[in-house]
Amino acid sequence: MFRIENLTFAYNAGRRALDGVSLEIRPGEWWAVLGANGSGKSTLARHLNGLLLPQEGRVYVAGREVREYDDMRELRRLVGLVFQNPDNQIVGNSVEEDVAFGLENLGVPREEMRRRITEVLGEVGLAGWEQADPAVLSGGQKQRLAIAGALAMRPQALILDEATAMLDPAGAAEVLRLLAELHRQGLTIVMITHNMSEVTAADKAAVLAGGRLEFCGTPQEVFGAGELLRRCHLELPPAAALGEMLGLPGCMDLDALLAALTALKDGETA
Repeated sequence: MFRIENLTFAYNAGRRALDGVSLEIRPGEWWAVLGANGSGKSTLARHLNGLLLPQEGRVYVAGREVREYDDMRELRRLVGLVFQNPDNQIVGNSVEEDVAFGLENLGVPREEMRRRITEVLGEVGLAGWEQADPAVLSGGQKQRLAIAGALAMRPQALILDEATAMLDPAGAAEVLRLLAELHRQGLTIVMITHNMSEVTAADKAAVLAGGRLEFCGTPQEVFGAGELLRRCHLELPPAAALGEMLGLPGCMDLDALLAALTALKDGETA
C-alpha cells in the first residue's frame, strides 16, 4: 500500500523533520508509528496522502509515486487522513452534511451520496444522528464522525494522526474499537501516536526519533526494546516496565505479564 524510500524533508531549510526514512506497509496491515513530539511522525503522515511532497527520496501509494498522480484528489480518495482535533475537521451544520461535504466536492450523484452516508454512519455507530448538530456530540463521537467523512470516500487506507490524543479514555476506546473492526474488514490503517498502550492492536510498529527511523518490528518486539524506547523519549506502560525489571521483556499488558510469570513459575516447578 505504501513504499517509502529514503524520504527526507525539512521545513524552511531548517533541521530535517524526516531524514532518510524507508518503510513498506502492505495492504490490510495496521501499523503504529511511534515517536515523541518533534520526532517527524506527523510529517510522515502528511507524505502518505500528498499533503507534503518529498524533497529527497520517493513515496509510493498503491504502486504509484505520489508525483505521478495528476490530480491529488485521486490520491486523497485512496488515503483518508484524520487529525488530532475533531473540532477542526467538522464543517457541516449537521452530521449528515459533514459526511456529505467531501462527496459533494467530488460530484458524487445524490442517490449514491445518500447511500454512502447511511452506510458509513452505520459503520461508525452514528446511525440515527443524521440531523444532529455536531456540537452536541462527545469527543469520541466527533472523531468517529471525522472517520465517517474519510470512509465515505471509499479509501484503501486510513491515516490517523494522534486521533485519540484529545479524547478522554472512553472516547479513545470508542475510536480504537472502530479501528479494530475496520482492520478486520481489510482496511489498511496507519496510526500515528506517542501512546504506547495503543500499539498493542497493531500488526507492526515503527519508532521515529529526530526524523530517523530507529526501529521496526512487531508490537511485542517494540515493547521488548525498553532501552531504545527510553532513548527515544518514550515510556513503557507499567506492565511492560515491570516485566522488564523481572527479566521478562516484551509483555504488552498485564495479561501477558501474568502469563509470562505463570510460565516461569511452572518451568521452575518442573
